[in-house]
Parts: sequence; structure tokens; C-alpha cells
Amino acid sequence: MEDVCNKKRLIVLTGPTAVGKTNLSIKLAKLVDGEIISADSMQVYKGMDIGTAKIKPEEMQGVKHHLIDVISPQDEFNVNIFKNMAKDIVDDIISRGKVPVIVGGTGFYIQSVIKDVDFTEHETDHEYRNYLQEYADKHGRDLLYKMLEETDPEACKSIHPNNVKRVIRALEYYHMTGEMFSEHNKREASKQSPYNYAYFVLNDNRKTLYDRIDRRVDIMFEEGLVNEVQGLLDMGLTKDMVSMQGLGYKEVIDYILGNCSYEDMVYILKRDTRHFAKRQLTWFGREKDVIWLDKEKQSDDEILDKITEVLKEKKILL
Repeated sequence: MEDVCNKKRLIVLTGPTAVGKTNLSIKLAKLVDGEIISADSMQVYKGMDIGTAKIKPEEMQGVKHHLIDVISPQDEFNVNIFKNMAKDIVDDIISRGKVPVIVGGTGFYIQSVIKDVDFTEHETDHEYRNYLQEYADKHGRDLLYKMLEETDPEACKSIHPNNVKRVIRALEYYHMTGEMFSEHNKREASKQSPYNYAYFVLNDNRKTLYDRIDRRVDIMFEEGLVNEVQGLLDMGLTKDMVSMQGLGYKEVIDYILGNCSYEDMVYILKRDTRHFAKRQLTWFGREKDVIWLDKEKQSDDEILDKITEVLKEKKILL
């Protein structure tokens, strides 16, 4: 086994939306003399602040943050772009004698870095991809998902039926390579990490978490989420752009277009955010090397003590 001392040090702090990662991450970064890399698929976008619950400059308390406000919402951002940018930032932070701390709730993004997942693109069959998209549009996403269940049932355990883009990618991968997408993912997940890392998942009582989500949604509307989305539409952004598919944006667009009432919009956003948090917890529950931190049973100081103990055991904190 490779000596962990020869590997780059890396800390990951994640958990479901609204669990309280931001406050704890600031304390953690100060404790280890670190800098934070955001692993959030939405906070990278400029001008999308309220709906992403983006950390405000004054909340950073002098801790340097990376991958926040770096991409125009008109531009594409995906896991491969994130991985390449994050790896460069990790190297830069380490070169300056500090500790990189990845913080965010997008589990696939985190996995891409710590497992150094290979996203080498095979030659795309645009005709087949377009056929799948047209099939989904005509027959519905459920029938498209049924195609994946018949082709690669294992992949369905990690791909939600509503994530049409990933369903299509999995079917296309099998079509192009003859290998099931789940086998590719399993092979990548078993790779040795280039990092000596600790992977912490912050969790809380489910009712407490859901209450926090509901309150956060209320605050978003109080702070002007509808105006934020309207401003993005006025800039020329459209409903079908990746950035506008995020929670809090697609729901408000439906309201602005007159497809639902204000009350229905708020209800749907709260409901879908709770469902999203549940899916996040399911994802982290499948990861083999995570260390769970329970806010229901421990204070922030007690949690930081536990983190410190783990970091010293793993020789991440020297």
C-alpha cells in the first residue's frame, strides 16, 4: 500500500442541503489553516445567489473560497469541468502550504475528485442521442427509464428517472461501447485515490432538517428570488439551459410563465428540496469511506473535536 504520507492531503465536508455545512466549514477551515473549494453544481454561476443559498462575502470570515461565482449561467458546467478545475485548485492550495477543504452537497462532483474518475468521452453518436431525446419527449421519461432498467438495472440504482440527461448518457455509453455504464462506474469507484483524504458527512434529525429547508425557502422568497430569476430571464437565459434547471429556478420560471400559483410554487419548491435532501443522503449512504457527523447528538465544537481526532489518525492534520 502506498504510504499515505506521500499523498496529497484533502478534507471533504458534505451533507444534505440546509444541514449547516457553511458555518461548520468556516470553523473547520480556520482550524486546519485551509481554503474551501465549493462542490456545488449551482454556486459556480455568477448572478445566481439567492436560489443557490450562496455564501455571502461577510460570511466567509476571511477564509478563501474557490469555485464560487466563476461561470456565466449561459455557459455549460459539468462534472468533468469541475473535476479538472478542482484538481488544479487543490494543487495550488497545497503548494502554498495550506489544506484544501472540499465543501458542498454534489456527491458526484466530490467522487470525481477523490476517486480521480475518468470522464474520457467516447466518440458521441449524435444520431442515437437525438433519437433517445426524441423518444423521451414523445413517450415520456418513464418509458426511457424503462429502457435503462432493461439494459442496465444496476445503473438505475444511482440514476433518478427525472435525470433524463444521465439516463441518455448511460444508454448511449452502452450503445457505443457494449459495456454497461454501471460496470464503468464500478471500475472507476474502485480506483485508488491520489489523496490522503477524510470524507465527512454532516447529518441531522430528519424533521429538523426539513424544517430548516422550509425556512430557507421562505427566506429565499423574502430576499427576492422571484426578482433574481426574472432578471436572469431578462438577460436572455432560457428555461432549457442547464443553469436554469436548478432547484429554485425552474419552479420560479413556471410561476413567472403563469403555469402555477405563487402558493403552488412555494409548496413545490419546499417539497422538491426535501426530496433532493433525501436523495443526497441516499448517495452518501452508499459511499463506503464516509464518516458520519450527527448534529442531533453533538454540538459544533464536539463535532470539530471528532474531526480533529480523525484528521490526526489519518495524518492529515500533523
